[in-house]
Amino acid sequence: MVILDGKALSVKIKSQIKEEVRVLKEKGITPGLAFILVGDNPASQVYVNMKTKACEEVGIYSINHRMPKETTEKELIEVIKMLNDNPMVHGILVQLPLPKHISEERIIEAIDYKKDVDGFHPYNMGRLARGNPLFSSCTPFGIMKLFEEYAIDVKGKDVVMVGAGNITGKPMSLMLLNAGATVQVCHIYTQDLKEKTKRADILISAVGKPKLITEDMVKEGAIVVDVGISRVDNKVVGDVDFENVSKKVSYITPVPGGVGPMTIAMLLYNTLLSVKIREV
Repeated sequence: MVILDGKALSVKIKSQIKEEVRVLKEKGITPGLAFILVGDNPASQVYVNMKTKACEEVGIYSINHRMPKETTEKELIEVIKMLNDNPMVHGILVQLPLPKHISEERIIEAIDYKKDVDGFHPYNMGRLARGNPLFSSCTPFGIMKLFEEYAIDVKGKDVVMVGAGNITGKPMSLMLLNAGATVQVCHIYTQDLKEKTKRADILISAVGKPKLITEDMVKEGAIVVDVGISRVDNKVVGDVDFENVSKKVSYITPVPGGVGPMTIAMLLYNTLLSVKIREV
């Protein structure tokens, strides 16, 4: 069994990005990434702080807009428009989830798709669906980079994606399809999940339910990627019963230290890509 070490790969990617940022700065170009956080969700605050710190590590200039939870949709869109028009800003990230009175769809669509480094804008999702992506959603993009790093060829593999959300499940299934995998997407209404998962060569879970994936649901020698994040007894855990499942598989991601660091690394990667598209 091999651990798919996202932490180690993210360090490698960030080192490459840092060098590219250094070269850009010598040419008078400083990559800029803007974060918008609405409300006081503790998890969201942690994520934005981690992303801001990652920007500092590689030399990307970051702006933080922290807005109260009473912020109106109109006020938030005004800030996004201001950032769309700011030539110093190459990427815009609105931290999700948003307060219930604000439409996530309208906010995502308000971001200039050329600055949509999260890869959530309908334009970018549409390009991904056509197999010609501009910005790819960071979490699935990070998983594809992990497969690449460990020479895992997904072509012809049977993949089961558990979770059909817009952040991971849908874009992940599209990336895998584009790479030649056969993909089955499962979700809350799927009947007999175990029957599906135990036939998978590659099993990816992005649900946020601890120990959803147990040893008897996994094929011998399968590759398991755990995207889920939950807190149990003050510990961060994934969807997979790691202790037991890891005895049966060929490759597995840990939680923490697997997919999470890769998500942040690909956000920086996309910000750099935005600079290259616009400036270089």
